[in-house]
Amino acid sequence: MTTGHGLTSLDTLGELQGQFLATIPLVDPTTRVPWCGRWRVTDLVVHLARIHHWAAGQARRKQETPLGRGPFDLEDLYGTCAAELRDTLTELGPDAVAWTLVENGPASFWHRRQTHETLVHLWDLRTAGGLDLTADPALWADTVDEVVTVMQPRQERMGRMDALPAPVGLVADDVGRSWLLGGSSDPSVSVTGPAEALALLLWGRTTPADERLTIDGDAAALVDALSRRLTP
Repeated sequence: MTTGHGLTSLDTLGELQGQFLATIPLVDPTTRVPWCGRWRVTDLVVHLARIHHWAAGQARRKQETPLGRGPFDLEDLYGTCAAELRDTLTELGPDAVAWTLVENGPASFWHRRQTHETLVHLWDLRTAGGLDLTADPALWADTVDEVVTVMQPRQERMGRMDALPAPVGLVADDVGRSWLLGGSSDPSVSVTGPAEALALLLWGRTTPADERLTIDGDAAALVDALSRRLTP
């Protein structure tokens, strides 16, 4: 499920994982991550390590061996699980049959899914620590695309949210891409801004009040959409 531009290749995943690992010692592990509920940085790092470990098992079509409750050495834990995921996906190759979030599919599904999981949590970690993050706008745009085409439809199929009564238009003006979230009719509201801000909006890391975003239409419909479980 890689993109035509190779945005979610294993090289990209490895680069993001490397940035995440290098950032861990730069941020106090007790630092709050307020957009992730009650999490602190320790919880964030352990979560992403567990997700990498779990995804490696999904790619192999085997239930993973639980990592246990810890406490963990954060750098060692994350580095080990990140390497496990990359090594697993390299060994399997992109066309191997894997368990995915939708049904059995190619192992390359996890190239994309884990790239965006890592990108969003890298933003979490660096932002919590007061550090900047620079990432390719086209990669952020693919984060938006994954929510619109994979995550939100899956949430609806699984009964975790009702269908949106009013579709939402999304326009990434820095990369020239647009989407329709939650339907096929004309949107009642459109949100325009850089792909990063749109991705962070859909993942609950920013709000419609973000000065980078322009809202056109029924703002209440946007607030309603964002109040639902668009992502797991």
